[in-house]
Amino acid sequence: MTPLEGARAWVDAWKDGWARHDPEVIAARYAPDCRFRSEPFRNVDHGREAAHAYATHSFEEEQSARFFFGEPIVAPDGRAAVEYRAVITAPDGSDTTIHGVSLLRIGPDGLVQEHRDTWTELEGDHGIDLVKEDAR
Repeated sequence: MTPLEGARAWVDAWKDGWARHDPEVIAARYAPDCRFRSEPFRNVDHGREAAHAYATHSFEEEQSARFFFGEPIVAPDGRAAVEYRAVITAPDGSDTTIHGVSLLRIGPDGLVQEHRDTWTELEGDHGIDLVKEDAR
């Protein structure tokens, strides 16, 4: 599997898993011994179970989500960047918009060997478009 195919498979797994709140389908795209960091200053976790635990915890904090993932940008050595945006509705009905980038290293088997995430959030529903054009 090429790095681009692996990155696209990762995006597809996140789309499916997030839509159904199914951490299993997400965790399956990670190597058993992967390095996983869900935010720049959090500790590095190891193993597929780290991705599973992160997704499980995140899904517990949301009622629903709308999201969009950009096309992966991939280097021949397996490094990849994927931009995403989501509007998450909490159990109390409030909305938060997140916008971030996942930095991945895809192994020869197409699984994620390393995942580093950086994102920011803003209260309210600001849409899921990755790029907002200036209104003139």
